[in-house]
Amino acid sequence: MTNHNALETLPMSDAGDALKIDRLDRIARMMDSAVGIPGTRLRVGLDSIVGLVPGVGDALAFMPAVYIIGSAWKMGVPRRVLARMATNTAIDTVVGSIPVLGDIFDVGFKSNRRNVRLLREHIDSAKIASADIPTQYRR
Repeated sequence: MTNHNALETLPMSDAGDALKIDRLDRIARMMDSAVGIPGTRLRVGLDSIVGLVPGVGDALAFMPAVYIIGSAWKMGVPRRVLARMATNTAIDTVVGSIPVLGDIFDVGFKSNRRNVRLLREHIDSAKIASADIPTQYRR
C-alpha cells in the first residue's frame, strides 16, 4: 500500500515517479509472485499460472511485461536499461514457451520483478546524480 503522506513531501516529479513505480511493482508482483505455494518458500504469479495454457498463456503473460517496459520508456529510462529489460522479457517469453521446462523456469526467473528493480535502480541513481552532492562523494 502506498504511503501518501510520505509522497506529499517529495517534489511533484518524484511523487509521480514513486506512484508509477508502485503501480508497476504491484503488476510485477501479481504476475511473478502473487501466491505462495504451501509448505515451500516458493511464490508464483499469474505468469506461471497462465503459462500452463500453451501459446495463449505466454501471450497473455507478455502483455504486462510490455506495459512495464513501455512505462519505463515514458519515464525516460536510457536505452541500455530498456535493452536489459527487453532481454529479461525475451528470455522469459522464449524459455517460458517450452512445455514443462518453461513452466518450471517461470517459477524462478520473475522477469517482471527484475524489470521493476532495474527501473527503480535507474530512478534512484538518477536522483543521486542530480542531487547537490560534492563530486568526491558521488558513486
